[in-house]
Amino acid sequence: MPIDYPAVLNLKTEATPFSWSDREVMLCALGIGMGSDPLNEKVLQFVNEAFATHQQGGSDLCLGLRLGARPGVIDLNRVMFLDGESAITFHKPIPVEASVTADARVRGLYDKGKERGAIIQNEVVVGDGEGDKIVTIVSSTFARGDGGFGGSSEGMPEPHRIPRRAPDRLVDIPVRPDQALIYRLSGDRNALHSDPEFARRAGFPKPILHGMYTYGLTCRAVLQTYADYDPSAFHRHRVRFSATVFPGEIITVNLWKDGNSISFEAHVRERQVTVARNGQTLLG
Repeated sequence: MPIDYPAVLNLKTEATPFSWSDREVMLCALGIGMGSDPLNEKVLQFVNEAFATHQQGGSDLCLGLRLGARPGVIDLNRVMFLDGESAITFHKPIPVEASVTADARVRGLYDKGKERGAIIQNEVVVGDGEGDKIVTIVSSTFARGDGGFGGSSEGMPEPHRIPRRAPDRLVDIPVRPDQALIYRLSGDRNALHSDPEFARRAGFPKPILHGMYTYGLTCRAVLQTYADYDPSAFHRHRVRFSATVFPGEIITVNLWKDGNSISFEAHVRERQVTVARNGQTLLG
C-alpha cells in the first residue's frame, strides 16, 4: 500500500533507552574494517578493551554509526530499501560504556515519482539522561519501490560541494569478502547484505555492503589522514551514498582539506563507479 502521506510526517518516539559496553564498541569497529593491522597501536583503541576503556571517544565513530531508534513504522517495500545519506553531529564524546535515551522523528518525506521512489529523512537525537545532547543523527532512506504517493519533491537539502581541484590525499581501503556478515552483527540484519537469493530479488547479483559501512569507511579515511586517529576531533561527518559496494572490493577515498573542513568522495576504480559523494567532515 502507498505511504500514508502526510500522516507519516507526525511519526516520532521519545526517550527510547539504549545502552552499550566496550564489547559493542569493538564489534562495531571491526564491522567497519578496523583492526586489519593488529599491530597498529593507534587503531587498538577501537578494537582492544585494554585500550578502549582508557580512550574516551574511541567509540564516537563506531557507535555513532548505528543507534537503532526509529520514529515509528512506515509501510515500505523492504526489498527495494537502501541507505540514502547520513550525517552525524557530535556534541560531546561518546563514552565507551553508557546508558542513553534517543528521540526520533520523521524530518522530511520526498516523492520522486512512481518510477523513481521516495526519500524518507529521519532525525535521532541521543542524550545522556541529564539533558545534554551526545549526538544528532540525520539519515535518509531511499525507498525505490514507494514513489508516487502524492507528496512533494521540493525542499531536499543541498549537498556539500566538492572542490574542483585535484585531491590533496588519496587512501585505498580494501574490503574483506565477509565484511557485511561482520557489520550486520551491530544491528542491521537486512537480508540484502547476507542472503544471495534476497539480493537477486532486489536487483543485485549478490549481497551488497551496508551503506553505513561505507559511511564508516569514509570516517576511517579522514581519521587516519587528518585526525591522527583522534575521534574527538570530529564535529560532524556527512555523506551521500551514490552506488553499491560489494564485499571484496577496494574503495579509494579522495580527500580535500580546506581549514577544518575535509571534503571527500569514494570510488571503486575497478568498476569505475563513485559509491559516496558530497562528503564532508568538520573537525573541531
